[in-house]
Amino acid sequence: MGSLRLGADDGWRSRVGIMLVRLIMLRGLLAARPLRLAALCALLTGCASADGPYVFADAGKYQFHNCEQLATASKQKHERQRELKELIDKAEQAVGGQIVSVLAYRSDYMAVNEEVQVIDSTVREKNCAASPPSKGTPRR
Repeated sequence: MGSLRLGADDGWRSRVGIMLVRLIMLRGLLAARPLRLAALCALLTGCASADGPYVFADAGKYQFHNCEQLATASKQKHERQRELKELIDKAEQAVGGQIVSVLAYRSDYMAVNEEVQVIDSTVREKNCAASPPSKGTPRR
């Protein structure tokens, strides 16, 4: 009977040992997580601050437009940007509005922002005269 009990105690001790080893391994993984997260944030910040790559916009979309066409496209995109911003602001005033604004408008707003960046970049490359912003365009 004593030998059976000794075997049961050994099983319990080995399970505790395995659990301790797993906890030590988990602690090592968790300690490395903030470093990985910081590296990921640094990489994403670098991508976000550059003039591309774009998620929603095609960088060469306006490559063959002339300055007049770029001015027209810029005016249209700025108007759409203003409309979406007003819709987002209006939606966020209501209860649960942030969720609605994210689901309904935020991706469109981001896409229009990227389109405006592409147009502005193309205008700079072609040395077009900067068109004055329309009265409905939000100033930054």
